[in-house]
Amino acid sequence: MNKLKCFVLTAMLALGASAARADSSSSFVGTLASPEDFFSVTVSIPSDTDVTLQTYGFGGGINQAGTVIAPGGTDPLVGLFLGTGDGATFINGTSLDLTNYSSFIGCPPANSVSNFGGTTCGDVTMLFPSLAAGTYTVLLSDGQFIPNAAVGAGTTLGDGFSDLTGGQFCNIADFTNGVETDCPNTSGAYALDITTNSSSPTVPEPSSLLLLTTGLLSAVGIRRRAFNSNCKESVR
Repeated sequence: MNKLKCFVLTAMLALGASAARADSSSSFVGTLASPEDFFSVTVSIPSDTDVTLQTYGFGGGINQAGTVIAPGGTDPLVGLFLGTGDGATFINGTSLDLTNYSSFIGCPPANSVSNFGGTTCGDVTMLFPSLAAGTYTVLLSDGQFIPNAAVGAGTTLGDGFSDLTGGQFCNIADFTNGVETDCPNTSGAYALDITTNSSSPTVPEPSSLLLLTTGLLSAVGIRRRAFNSNCKESVR
C-alpha cells in the first residue's frame, strides 16, 4: 500500500509542476544610430501574462542574460503598443521627460549610478500586470525622442515623434556635490530586458500521460500481488 501511496503522490507532484508559472526573458543590447533613432521588437503573448520591461543602458547593471552592461548609455523612453507597424496603438510608456509614470516604477533593479559618479537614475522599469493575449510592440528610444502618442498628439506608432534632442545624445543633467553636469551620457547605447510571467497551466503531453497511466497500472498490479500473497498466507 505504501508503494501505491508513494507513486500517487509523485504523480500528483508531477502534474502540479505542469501548472507552475512559465517564466521567460529576452535581452536586447545595442546602440541607437542617432538621437532620432529607435529600437522596437514584437512580443506575442498567448494568454494573460505579467510583462516587465527593464532597461540598464544609463546606469549599467547585469541583465537577465548575465551580460554586464556598462553605464553611460542613453536614458531611454520605453513604450508598449498593441499591434505591429504604424497602426499599433499606444498603451503606455515613460521616460524622465514625461510625467505619466502612473503605477510604473523607474530605475531598479538597474544601477542608479552613472559613469561620471552621480546618482541620477535614467533607467526605466515598467510592469504590465495580466496583459491580455495578443501581439505587442515594445519601443525604446532616446528619452527626448518621444512618440506623439505618448503625449496625446496621436494614438498610434505611425503618428510620429516629438524630437526634443536637439540632434545630440544630451541626456538628463546630473548633480554631483551640488554642481550640475550637463549631458552626462552622450552615447546611444541601450540594454532592454522583456520578462513574461504566465500562470496558465500547461497540458501534459501524451507521452507523459502514457507514463502516468502505465505507472498507476503497475502500482495496482503490485497491490494486487501483495493482496493475493497475504490471502495465501492466511489459508496456510
